[in-house]
Amino acid sequence: MSENDPRRERDKQSNPDGKMSFEPIVGSQGTDVIGGKSTEFEIETPLAADGDKSYSQGQLVLRRFFHHKGALAAMIVLGFIIVMAFSSIGIGPIPGWWGQDYRLAQPLVNGGHPTLTLWPFSIGEHPFGQDTVGKDYFALVMSGTQKSIIIAVGVGLISTVIGTVVGALAGYYRGWVESALMRLTDLLIVIPLLVLAAVLGKIASGWGFWGLTLMLGVVTWTSLARLVRGEVLSLRERDFVLAARAVGTSPSRIITRHILPNSVGVIIVSATLLIASAILLETSLSFLGFGVQAPDTSLGLLISQYQNAFSTRPWLFWWPGMLILTIALSVNFIGDGLRDAFDPRQNRSKD
Repeated sequence: MSENDPRRERDKQSNPDGKMSFEPIVGSQGTDVIGGKSTEFEIETPLAADGDKSYSQGQLVLRRFFHHKGALAAMIVLGFIIVMAFSSIGIGPIPGWWGQDYRLAQPLVNGGHPTLTLWPFSIGEHPFGQDTVGKDYFALVMSGTQKSIIIAVGVGLISTVIGTVVGALAGYYRGWVESALMRLTDLLIVIPLLVLAAVLGKIASGWGFWGLTLMLGVVTWTSLARLVRGEVLSLRERDFVLAARAVGTSPSRIITRHILPNSVGVIIVSATLLIASAILLETSLSFLGFGVQAPDTSLGLLISQYQNAFSTRPWLFWWPGMLILTIALSVNFIGDGLRDAFDPRQNRSKD
């Protein structure tokens, strides 16, 4: 830099004491000379903080879930099945829009074959056909779908409550409490679930499908309890739990206000998968004669009742079978979407 350089004169005017000052460089485009060659360069500056978007944990979960195409499609399919099942024939005193009664035998139409046609599209009088005595099979299948969904959701709720309580107590208190609860859990795991559920289902057969729901919920909580226990074991040593314990917070309050809210992801995902397992378990028990009993009905019981007519009236097997498969797959896809949404490794989301 020469003596007459205007930049030196400007520095002297701004710093009469001779001290050198530095000014922050603003991101811009300029020219640098390297080895006698002019080179274009650009200084990148970080994005402004106010341009970023931050989301709460609940918003992050919802964004990730609705970006999961498989889970979103499964939720739409499952929602359609639920709305169709409960609105078509009604529930309890609430009537449905479908005009047929699944308890009444009628003269066979079209030989009992399904009147549903895709081209040209037509529903007809009995879209799913009729059973061997003339009952409308669409109404029967919708009634069975209602019962299967109610049982599955009920089993999922009961097993979730029991598994969460057992896992939380075992993981937090440790010692003899953990030993006793985990030995009980191991005992139930050792016994084959189908055998245990069949015995309890036979005992509860006189209580209707509500008794079956209760019994299945009592024996299907073991996997969730082990997962919750593992989550609580890791959370109980975290700083926020140690701080709450240091200020004298009661164990019950620590569990309910600090630990369980941070375990909600594991609990929700496991509960969703328990519902899918409950549908298949109820189907198996009803098919074997240990589940829902007549005059009630379910999808598994329909398959059991009409299995002998498979060669002559295969649609009596197709419709409940396809609905069982569709419901189970949809719930599993939703569970996969929830598991990805609650993934703690994804702690920030941007558009």
